[in-house]
Amino acid sequence: MTVTMAAALNTALRDAMREDDSVVIYGEDVGTLGGVFRITDGLQAEFGAERCFDSPVSESGIVGTAVGMALYGLRPVVEMQFDGFSYPALDQVISHVAKYRNRTRGRVGLPMTIRMPYGGGIGAVEHHSESPEAYYSHTAGLTVVSPGTPGDAYSLLRSALAHPDPVVFLEPKRRYWMKEEVELPVSGEPIGRALVRRAGATATLIAYGPMVATALEAAEAAVAEGWDVEVIDVRTLTPLDLDTLAASATKTGRAVVVHEAPRFAGYGAEIAAALTERVFGHLAAPVLRVTGFDLPYPPAKIEHHFLPGVDRILDAVARALEY
Repeated sequence: MTVTMAAALNTALRDAMREDDSVVIYGEDVGTLGGVFRITDGLQAEFGAERCFDSPVSESGIVGTAVGMALYGLRPVVEMQFDGFSYPALDQVISHVAKYRNRTRGRVGLPMTIRMPYGGGIGAVEHHSESPEAYYSHTAGLTVVSPGTPGDAYSLLRSALAHPDPVVFLEPKRRYWMKEEVELPVSGEPIGRALVRRAGATATLIAYGPMVATALEAAEAAVAEGWDVEVIDVRTLTPLDLDTLAASATKTGRAVVVHEAPRFAGYGAEIAAALTERVFGHLAAPVLRVTGFDLPYPPAKIEHHFLPGVDRILDAVARALEY
């Protein structure tokens, strides 16, 4: 069947709620409306307002109450309506959500999922197109996931909902309407495993979430240049599957990391450093980065200049090949 990422996410939530009565979904407008992007569409009608309901406009309150629900025995799934809206809840996430397993010496986990539409490319206004993955990946105690395909959106979300500890689930909003031929339910690679989306030998492109499709487009365009480019989908930002990334970089000798977030202290810097430490002797060029710029997310009319595209990615591959 042909499914969009939005439909795959909705199906994953629905299937989990059918199988486990402890799964509870709430957030701003997720109940009656079905969410801004309709990811929770129809869930309140099927499961009732006690299991899928609207919350006040208070992200700190949303996450804070989820901590209590998880301690009580539920599996809360909360939505931060947009990436830029999640920051008021950072104190709860960093001080409580991420710390409970360690604080209790391993005795108490928090089986909760924080869903978050993130990234640009939809022509939105300020605070609606940000990429906060580095904040969450840097916070020890969190698992951070970002699917790049509809099939992965389903399988990774199901894995997140079953996880014994908190998961920040970053949904690339520009890919909600991306389509894939896949039969649901689908069981993909588990959390913590990266995937080779396209095999190649000339250079390695490393991407996650919204940039996976862009990296694949660049790899196809690279054929005209005579380049055979491999594409790795990170899938899980924390914990990072460095083995898969290192194996690819060792094979090709060149690696380029692609993400939407600003360059300085971005998630790509960690990948570049880790690869340099692991496979420096096998690299024919420095690990390069293609990213957003080091400034606040721009107005919608010029966001196409900010977001990495095929041309910028191919330019980085060319620079890597010049070494």
